[in-house]
Amino acid sequence: MATKPKLPKVKVKDQKIKVKLADLVKSKSHVVVEIIEYVPHSVVAKSILKKLTGSVSVMSFDNGEGLTEKTSPFDTFAQIIEGKANIVIDKVSHLLQTGMGIIIPAHSANYIKPNGRFKMILTLIKSGYE
Repeated sequence: MATKPKLPKVKVKDQKIKVKLADLVKSKSHVVVEIIEYVPHSVVAKSILKKLTGSVSVMSFDNGEGLTEKTSPFDTFAQIIEGKANIVIDKVSHLLQTGMGIIIPAHSANYIKPNGRFKMILTLIKSGYE
């Protein structure tokens, strides 16, 4: 049985997300929830695919950790892959659990409220400004 490669851990400091490209092998299946680990008192982010037209990142949030309000000029798809999270879009809270996803529309104020430990995938699709 092959050993799982160790991936670099990236911590989020002062809500500025520093994302490092994960060293994933192309054309090989991966257990997505195992790509990233929890780090105490931290939000960890790894980019698993980054192109000019968009990106796919996986993130882990420890208990009590969230993200402050922001907006993006592009649509973003958020999918919970472990645990649950409150994603607030334009002041409306949406409770998502494992397996659930939501599209955060371009130019919408949004943030993530802590709701225990969870992991999620963010897919950002860059298109013309809408």
